[in-house]
Amino acid sequence: MIIKKITSIQKLEDFGRVRLSKSFFMRDFLYSEIANHFQIQNFPDHPDIAIRVGQSLCEELLEPLQKKFGRIAIRSAYRSPEVNQLGNEKKLNCANNQKNFANHIWDYPNERGYGATACIVIPSFLDLYEKDQNNWQQLAYWIHNNLPYSRLEFYPKLCAFNINWHEQPLREIHSYIPSKAGILVKGTSPHLDYAQFYPDL
Repeated sequence: MIIKKITSIQKLEDFGRVRLSKSFFMRDFLYSEIANHFQIQNFPDHPDIAIRVGQSLCEELLEPLQKKFGRIAIRSAYRSPEVNQLGNEKKLNCANNQKNFANHIWDYPNERGYGATACIVIPSFLDLYEKDQNNWQQLAYWIHNNLPYSRLEFYPKLCAFNINWHEQPLREIHSYIPSKAGILVKGTSPHLDYAQFYPDL
């Protein structure tokens, strides 16, 4: 299905029904508390681009994660420039639009090209994380060793994390979870066998 512009409720419904991968549809990624609360629209200016990068995010990252760990919960994903800008202005944990191009704003490129981010929670991982918050590192190392991500960013609540797919991946891991490790991987990383770092997975 080719959707060049969303100009009606029918086209928005058609857009939401687009299947991005075996388990995910575009509608799964459009929910936004900011958009709901402030009553502004949250859909892309360039739907075809959002579909293309969304398919890569789902097929290359989210489907393998779900196959390994079971159902994943999407906390935040696509943001329109208007939604993201408002979130930034109101200090609602949104970076400015320029930083979110090819991240949460899927249909606009950054200086390296196109990308897409989803903030997700893995329910099956929560028991391990609640035993010891440093266990986020096990999950980070597993992803690093197994998936073609660009950037990971971990947060304390529920061990939610941003996972970014990009045409030119950075292979960076960052964390806001207090730990001695801090940033595990920054910039281009050597291809190491990290299996020893996730014995509980």
